[in-house]
Amino acid sequence: MTILIKRILLLLALTLAGGAHAAGGGIAWDPFPAQKLSDRAALQHGAKLFVNYCLNCHGASYMRFNRMSEIGLTTQEIRNNLLFTTDKVGETMKVSLDPKQAKEWFGAAPPDLSVIARSRSAAGQGSGADYLYTYLRTYYRDEGKPTGWNNLAFPNVGMPHVLWELQGERRPVFEKKTEHGHEVEVFTGRWDVTKPGTLDAREYDNAVADLVAFLQWMGEPAQKTRVQIGVWVLLFLGVFTVIAWFLNAAYWKDVK
Repeated sequence: MTILIKRILLLLALTLAGGAHAAGGGIAWDPFPAQKLSDRAALQHGAKLFVNYCLNCHGASYMRFNRMSEIGLTTQEIRNNLLFTTDKVGETMKVSLDPKQAKEWFGAAPPDLSVIARSRSAAGQGSGADYLYTYLRTYYRDEGKPTGWNNLAFPNVGMPHVLWELQGERRPVFEKKTEHGHEVEVFTGRWDVTKPGTLDAREYDNAVADLVAFLQWMGEPAQKTRVQIGVWVLLFLGVFTVIAWFLNAAYWKDVK
């Protein structure tokens, strides 16, 4: 029993430490444009980006290809344009990358992205979608890192910048400030573009928003339906409460 308690306490400590790092490290998160979640064209474009750029290393083991029919894609469109890791449209979005090789290359096996947008929220910072939207837009060249890339939202990240051809190469502009008697470098919010990508800054931000929208949708495909049902349930309960109140008054009106 003592060993079990120690293991539970150790796991809790690691979890809290990881949460503190996620909330306190890096920079402030930019708000994700939530209207993308109701834009089918954006979700479809996000699905295309996910399959082409993310599914090479990251799996989505809780999502089946055929569920993308819920964002307006036909079975034939899914089969022709998105089915690269399996032959069956009813299969899950798995990846063929060997976890052991991935750990050797990146230092850790790439995580499953099925619920990544739901797992990255932090109090005082924002939602998981806010984090992902910021993270995918703050990569920069850093020759001192094994992958040649670093990230402002996730310093010393092990994942390379898979979207670099779209965004291009750039470096953040820092300025020196004195805080608590120490000189530190603070990000100014400006970037020096050293090599342009195939998209300009506005187009890239829009593409990332589409990708994050798909990741957010993938974490809970029934979210929109759930919200709609919830509204009707609340309306029903409101009407039923009024009826119950009048019925109660009718039953008790003659009771002294």
